[in-house]
Amino acid sequence: MEKVEIRRPRTEDIEELHQFFRIVISETFAREGLAGLIDDIKAEIESKKNYLQLDLDSKGEKRYFLIALAENKIIGTIEYGPASQLIHDCTNGKLGNHVEVGTVFVHPEYQRQGIGNKLLAEMLRTLKDRGIVEFCLDSGYKNAQTIWIKKFGEPDFLLKDFWGQGQDHMIWNISISGVYFKK
Repeated sequence: MEKVEIRRPRTEDIEELHQFFRIVISETFAREGLAGLIDDIKAEIESKKNYLQLDLDSKGEKRYFLIALAENKIIGTIEYGPASQLIHDCTNGKLGNHVEVGTVFVHPEYQRQGIGNKLLAEMLRTLKDRGIVEFCLDSGYKNAQTIWIKKFGEPDFLLKDFWGQGQDHMIWNISISGVYFKK
């Protein structure tokens, strides 16, 4: 893998990030067999655009993104912010005060090359530097769930058939001190 730069997004990255969200989210839904859920795809893209704008408007206080670039092209994202209402509701508020790490996306052409690990490692350093000792993350995507189970073990909360028959939702509560990633 060529050199990957990880940095904070800038205003001039907005349009490319919006395009990146469209590509990755559409591809993810298709891979999960959900390409027909057009309204859900649009809603997911809009939520990521809103999170990005919240980050830029608050200078990283309300949401905090990192982006990965290769040859000046955005190839990955990760962000953290307050735990979602879904996490709050599905855990009966147990993780409501945690930050949630999300929007862990890697462009389809760059997947399985360690980009996600690099983004996650940098985000964990950021959280640790900010005095955050635990975070949560969730996923309803089977492919992502497989990756998270490999990295973090079984989820702390398993919501069977949450999205329909055979479509579970998983939530992890993770202590930063128990996680190690190579740079």
